[in-house]
Amino acid sequence: MTDERADFIRQETEDAARDEQAGKAKGDDDDQPLDLGEWDFGEDNEPIPPRGWLLGNLLCRQFLSAIFGDGAVGKTALIIAMALSLAASRNLIGEHVFVRCRVLLICFEDGKAELRRRLTAAMLHYGISKADIRGHLFIATVNRSDAKLAFIKNGELTVGKLRDALEQSIIRRKADATFLDPWVKAHAVGENNNSEIDFVAEILGDLSIKYDCSICTPHHTRKGSAEPGNADIGRGAGSLKDAFRLCYTLTAMSKEDAGLLAIGAEERGSLIRLDSGKVNLVRRLVNARWFKFISVPLGNKTELYPSGDEIHTVERWNPPDLLQNVSNTTWNEILTEIDKGLPSGELYSDHGKATDRAAWPVVMRHTDRTELQARQIIKAWVRSGVLYHCTYHDPKVGKDKQGLRVQPAKRPS
Repeated sequence: MTDERADFIRQETEDAARDEQAGKAKGDDDDQPLDLGEWDFGEDNEPIPPRGWLLGNLLCRQFLSAIFGDGAVGKTALIIAMALSLAASRNLIGEHVFVRCRVLLICFEDGKAELRRRLTAAMLHYGISKADIRGHLFIATVNRSDAKLAFIKNGELTVGKLRDALEQSIIRRKADATFLDPWVKAHAVGENNNSEIDFVAEILGDLSIKYDCSICTPHHTRKGSAEPGNADIGRGAGSLKDAFRLCYTLTAMSKEDAGLLAIGAEERGSLIRLDSGKVNLVRRLVNARWFKFISVPLGNKTELYPSGDEIHTVERWNPPDLLQNVSNTTWNEILTEIDKGLPSGELYSDHGKATDRAAWPVVMRHTDRTELQARQIIKAWVRSGVLYHCTYHDPKVGKDKQGLRVQPAKRPS
């Protein structure tokens, strides 16, 4: 931890203690006048500090992150890899580590032995030793029913024991990042009640600001199909996604994606995708981050269990490029044919319901790509500006239509 951050936390702790004593001396805050403390921004010449990103654009100081996903989709495996990336200061999952971090990983579902297995599997796979993370990764398993951030008592929202315990751990370990797995076990309020969920999220938000740290939690999705990149798939109250500034979805590879990438059924079951859902701090990512489950033997065999355990972890996986293994000459032939249009004078179209004017069959005529892949290639070219929409006069029907043309400057070279 830098001296600057140590001073920040020390000052915040002293300020909090002083404010608490002042509050006790003055009585209830509701009895005190409110001073907004506004300032003249025209005279504000202090340097503006950059946001404190920790891991790619997944985790940031003073902000909350959430990962929405079905049960058993791989949320815990992913956050373990994220935690190890930060603690060991190694790019394990394709996300830049801005600074080595002290990490708290608090698990409410698995017991101590299972959490140790899962961490060990990931460390074995990535070649991380205990020395690599000593003093930087702190773990806990919590199974007490009263260990909650908040609960309802006599019909009133009440701060629970977990809030103060978490604060003390953050202070004691000087935590830069904290993972609470899963969200639903960290509180005991109405999951569908917006005001109650907002109350719990505010507790975490206050801690993240007070101690200049990131807090991340995985959360289950509601019943039904999980749409990648849709933060509304989170189970319960919508205020959760509103309170968490960085929201991501973790979903299994769909049959459509598998068909598009020519992935077999067996391999498809080991692939998951992470998409930005509602990311207020950065531009929403267009492309998914893909991960693959890897089974890791722990080598913990005994006489009773001669095979020992195999535990899965995740690693970054790059999908095959649809444009690979085809020469630029062929791609330019396809683009030339599309740009020329049909013999009737009509231009090709990328509309999903286009028939005679559909552009995707042109791709199939020149390559071995499937219809699904050919359609995706046309969409990708439109998104990137290789193909653009233009208005032209259709001589067959005597009126203007929309068609595709090629942007010469963006042809493959």
